[in-house]
Parts: sequence; structure tokens; C-alpha cells
Amino acid sequence: MNFNRILQTANQWLLKTPDRSLDSAYRAALKIKDIEDKHFQGRKVSGEFSNYGGTVNSYFISEVKRHLQKVRVRLIEFRASRAIVDTFGPRQPLSTGSEGTVTIPNDIWLEKLNIIDSIVIKYQESDRFETNEEIALAKDSAIVPVRERENKTKNRSTRGSFLDPRFEAEERLDRSSKLQKATERPGVLPRSFVNTLNRIKQEIDPQSEESEEAVLRKFRNSRYKTAISIKFILLLIIVPLLTHQLSKTFLITPLVHKYFAENQEFVFINRDLEEEAFADLKRYEEALHFRGLIGLSEKLNPEEIEERVKEKAGELSQEYRLRGLDGISNIFSDIFSFIAFGFVIAFSRREIEIVKGFLDGILYNLSDSAKAFLIILFTDMFVGFHSPHGWEVILENLGRHFGLPENRDFNFLFIATFPVILDTVLKYWIFRYLNRISPSAVATYRNMNE
Repeated sequence: MNFNRILQTANQWLLKTPDRSLDSAYRAALKIKDIEDKHFQGRKVSGEFSNYGGTVNSYFISEVKRHLQKVRVRLIEFRASRAIVDTFGPRQPLSTGSEGTVTIPNDIWLEKLNIIDSIVIKYQESDRFETNEEIALAKDSAIVPVRERENKTKNRSTRGSFLDPRFEAEERLDRSSKLQKATERPGVLPRSFVNTLNRIKQEIDPQSEESEEAVLRKFRNSRYKTAISIKFILLLIIVPLLTHQLSKTFLITPLVHKYFAENQEFVFINRDLEEEAFADLKRYEEALHFRGLIGLSEKLNPEEIEERVKEKAGELSQEYRLRGLDGISNIFSDIFSFIAFGFVIAFSRREIEIVKGFLDGILYNLSDSAKAFLIILFTDMFVGFHSPHGWEVILENLGRHFGLPENRDFNFLFIATFPVILDTVLKYWIFRYLNRISPSAVATYRNMNE
């Protein structure tokens, strides 16, 4: 009876999911409309239609982005749940409107969807927000060819993401600058020579105020990108770890213990744990005999020794049973962690681009000796002569983490193939990119390695 009631409640909750999701998206869209009416004269949230400063505009833009993200997620949930309900659920009954007219849910859905589209469409068309700093930077980047700008705008619009204003401004600065990227083809003159000429030209420019403003804007954008990169890297670390601990503590471990509570004969999850437990028990029995012989404890008769060994066997069985259940819990908890990590990656494409640029800047701005030192440290640690011992420790700990028995054939095969592949990829990167970007670093690496 209780099961039927739970099933009926779950069925009713599923049938109401499309309405609940659409209502949530509708309320989020109305909040965007409320911000437009109160602070932007009913127009799009942008620095062009605002009388506030850059900080206030950034706050409103972040709020609109948050609501737009909620609208997008809820509409996905609405479409998915509607497809499930239309396939497996019953036909929805008619509902009565405010004026007593009979309407069907589809008419109400269409009305709400039209209102959501009328509010959100203005942001989807431009796919970006503009602040006061962006408008100024747009004026500075007017020398960019129109065809190139239209192509890049078209590429950005196909990504379907709402860009951050400061990062968009940094992209415009990067387009207007003449510095080559790491993957660009080298010119006739060395890049360092061209950079020196550009720096001298900027320093002797009579319009020094504009140069100072450009440097200041570039510094602000660089500081913003650094903060975003550090936060995102911490997010990539904290979210999987937190997901692992919470899912393991409150969901996986109780379910695993409940499932194996009826199987008391389950003690060892693999043969390695069984042999380890037997060795511990034998060592304990020998310790009792030894302590009795040398007088550290009273000498026990065989019955007392057997009784103590029996108690120790019970403790060891409970301990190794918990270790096996912990390994099973770790498997499912890690799956949840990977799913959480994938969600963070999937919904953070712009942050990934910022982090990539941040890490590239750190790597390529190091001195030649520092680059060579890091390469040698990485190669000697993971693909060097002593690396097999480290890989054995890593594989052994992974096996204990998941409760898997040690497979020496797999370990030897992994050690014989993976470091070789890693070494090949590293050599290709040195030959393909580093040798072109920083030949002196490659020469320093070869001299230090010899």
C-alpha cells in the first residue's frame, strides 16, 4: 500500500514537471524584464542605455546572465519532461482560465513561451553584453576589417553562450594588437625584434594619454582574467572532491551497507585483502607466543590463545569487510565526481578559454632555464629511468582505492606503454611548438639534459 502511494506521488510529480519548469523559466524572464524597466528604461541591459557606472552595470549584467542561465536550464528541463509525459503519461485535462473560459495547457505554455522569447531574444541576437569600457574599446578597435569582425561575430554566435563583458573587451584588445600567438607562423623578421619596435613606437607616441589608457585597460582585463582563472581552477578541484564526499557519505555508503547487511558471509572483496588479513592474524598469534616466552606478558595456555585469536579474527573480519565496502562506495562516488566535473566543463566554455590563455601566458613567459628545468623535472619524474617505481605505487593505490586486486600483468603492460606515449607527445610538443617559439629554451634543455 505504501509502495502504491509512493508510486502515485512520483507519477503526479512527473506530470507536473513541465508546468513547474516552465513557470520557473517564466519567472526568471520576468525578473530580467523588471531590471530593464526599473534601471534601463525598458531597453536591453547594456552600458549604452545606462546612467550608472561600470561597477553597477557589471552587477546588473551578472544578474541578467544568472537569470538567462536559469531560463535556458529550465527550458531544457521543460522540453525533456514534456517529451516523457507525452510518451508515457496520460493526456492532460482542461483547465479554466481567469475569465471562466476553458483553455488547454498548450495554450498557456505558448503564451508563456512567447513572453520568454520576447524578453530573451534581444540577448540571443547579440550574444553579448556591452559596458561603458566595451563601447570605448569598440571605438579603439574600429580599424579591424569589417569582414573579419563579421566572421568572428558569426563564429561566436554559433557557440550559444553569453560572453562576459570584460573578456569580450580583452578579445578586442587582442585582435587589435600586433603580437603573434604561439601557434601563428613566424614572419620575416624575428618576433622579438618586431615587439621591440612596437614598444618603442608606443613609448614615443605623442598621444601618450591614449596609450596610458590602453595600458590601464589591458592591465585591468589581465587582472580580471587572472582572478577568473584562479577561481575556475579551484572550482575544478573543489566541485569533484565535494561531490565525492557528499555522495559517498550521504548516499552511496548507506545504500551499500544496507545492501550487504543481509549478506554477512561477504568478508573479503578480493584475494589480496584475504591474504593480508590472514597474515595479520598469523602475526598476532605469533606475537602472543613471543610475548609470553620472553616474559612481557603472562604465559597463556592454548585455550586462552585460541580465544584471543578468535576475538582478533572477528575484529579483522569487520575491518576488511569495511575496507571492501569502502572500495565499492569509492567506485560509485568517483562516477558522480566525474559527472560533476563534466558538468562544470560543459557549462564553462568561456572560462576554459580564459584559463587556457592564462596558462599559456605563464608557460611562455618563463625564462629559458625555467622552461628547461620544468621539462626535465616532468620527464624524469614520469617517463625517466626511475619512473616505473612511481607508476607501480600509483597503480597499487588506485587498486586499493577501488577495492581491486593487484594485477601485475596489467601493471607491467601499462608501465611499458603509457610512459612511452607520454614521452612521444612531449617530444612532439617540443619539436612542433617550443622549438619555434623559444629555440633558446630548447637549446638550454638539450645542454642541461646532456
